[in-house]
Amino acid sequence: MVFEQVLNLTHDYGRMNYIASLSKAGRWLKLPLLLVIVAGVVWYVRSQPVAVESQVIASGTVVRSVMGTGTLEARIRTTISPKISGRIAEVLADQGTFVNAGQLLVRLDDEDLLQQVRIASAGISSSEATLGRYRAEVAQAKTTMVKNEAEMTRYRQLIQDKSVSQSEYDQAQEAFELAQSGLLKAEANLLEAEEKVALNRETLKYQEARLADSRLLAPFDGLVIERERDPGAIVVPGSPILHVISLEELWISAWVDETEMDQLEEAQPASIVFRSQPNVMLEGRVARLGKQADRETREFIVDVRILRLPEKWAIGQRAEVYIEIDRRDHCLNVPKAYLTKHQEGWGVYTKEDNVARWRSIETGLDGRESIEVLGGLEAGAVVVKPRDANKKLTDGTRITSP
Repeated sequence: MVFEQVLNLTHDYGRMNYIASLSKAGRWLKLPLLLVIVAGVVWYVRSQPVAVESQVIASGTVVRSVMGTGTLEARIRTTISPKISGRIAEVLADQGTFVNAGQLLVRLDDEDLLQQVRIASAGISSSEATLGRYRAEVAQAKTTMVKNEAEMTRYRQLIQDKSVSQSEYDQAQEAFELAQSGLLKAEANLLEAEEKVALNRETLKYQEARLADSRLLAPFDGLVIERERDPGAIVVPGSPILHVISLEELWISAWVDETEMDQLEEAQPASIVFRSQPNVMLEGRVARLGKQADRETREFIVDVRILRLPEKWAIGQRAEVYIEIDRRDHCLNVPKAYLTKHQEGWGVYTKEDNVARWRSIETGLDGRESIEVLGGLEAGAVVVKPRDANKKLTDGTRITSP
């Protein structure tokens, strides 16, 4: 009985070892099979055609440019602010309003100023009346003096002839001297009255100027781009109320690296791209070059005049400018998006019987969007690139295109 049990246990142990050995062998057999499957998948994926975009190579223009980033600015702009303190009575323009030179934009409360003008005007009337009275007194004093002078002359002759007494002569002389004194006094009063009239006229001019300063006018034809205050606000000299620009000349004030300075000149053509319309290029021209570089960024300002504004724009809007410094017309070129760099240099993939073939090329002028081809590629060749940026092409890759 015990012997049979031992035999059974021995038999079971051997069977377990046999099963374990088979399992181990199975795992070793599965590994090559897995490698074969992976290799098959890789081969299958790589053998699938890569979807591409294509471009037929032809002659065109390549433009080399210097790029700068800046903002749209107006060459002429002003801030509408008062010369005097006061309360705003009316603001007659808002942002977006087109205005003409001399147009009333803001009116301050002018009640007190009108009163001062009326007082100054009344002062002139009063002083002119006084002036008229003193002129009459001068005329009367002159008449009296002339009369006494003639009498004095007559008495001088009579006393020489001893026809009048010395006392009579002295009375005539005293009357003459009093007439002279009266004339001098009348003339002094007249001069003072004239000065008073002149002072009152200057006071009126001053008060009228203050009244005029309560009316803020547009200095030129332009556009209101910002409004900072409303009626009822108290303002002092220099307080900004409106900001106005002239539309005669708008430009991009662009920051350009100082290393490009020697290649730039006034009147060079340029292209302008607003960030609100990245696919639209507007024509521009260099208006002026800055004469001071930033000491930290090592950039300087180049003002590029914009020849045609987009439909929607705003002062301070950011844009990129591309200033043309060289160009090649009627030259073979390839879009830079199709360029690929290998160890041997730059090249492209061309489409040949639905297969991508690597071709090394010799390049010339480097433009912003395309590059000049000097050799290695002929007109009519079709260059390709993967439609999916994560895909890669190699020489001999099967390709497909719509």
